[in-house]
Amino acid sequence: MSSLEEVIGYRFRDKELLAEALTHKSHATEHAAIRHNERLEFLGDSVLGLIVSYYLFLKNPSENEGFLSKTKSALVSRANLARWAEAIGLGHHLYLGAGEHLSGGSKRHSILANALEAVLGAVYLDGGLPPVEKLVIPWLEGQAPESLDPDYKSSLQELIQKRHKRPPDYELMSEAGPEHAKLFTIRVCLGKKTLGLGSGKNKKEAQQAAAKNALDYLATHEVHKHEL
Repeated sequence: MSSLEEVIGYRFRDKELLAEALTHKSHATEHAAIRHNERLEFLGDSVLGLIVSYYLFLKNPSENEGFLSKTKSALVSRANLARWAEAIGLGHHLYLGAGEHLSGGSKRHSILANALEAVLGAVYLDGGLPPVEKLVIPWLEGQAPESLDPDYKSSLQELIQKRHKRPPDYELMSEAGPEHAKLFTIRVCLGKKTLGLGSGKNKKEAQQAAAKNALDYLATHEVHKHEL
């Protein structure tokens, strides 16, 4: 844990808070009396949201609420927080259950993002708001514009892999329009089952649109084996 403290630039007075922040529920289930990080994640999510909201409010005095909300959502998305967690090597410090460890839980975006929020919550409890701001503000200022684009494709892959143990497939359905103004339409599917269609001015944009529509579909529908 001391090496993680060096990376984030904060020394905990209460080391148990950091240990709790790094403990996934799967590990706590296997070890009686050990607390997992979901409560700290809840707190860290709110603290992070406050700091990001205030930062965007001050930095963008002429932008409307819609812009601020969209930018905040992209900044605190699971995929973006997971990238931050990967950058500080957070996965190497997590306490996971045996099954979660074997299935690659230390690299799973949802687990990394949740643990990062838990660490921020632990820092807040241990030292108050200033040290959390000291962590978050440099990260915010280092965000490249492209990192603010939601990565629907990665989110979909993680969800499908978890539910069905296989990745989704992307298929080009059509390519229309003149060379300078192409429109690509792509289908994302799982076996024979179409999960979503998306269009864009290039294949990458169309894939992201298809993945977003697939995530929207899967939020309210289950895919059964006989459909694949």
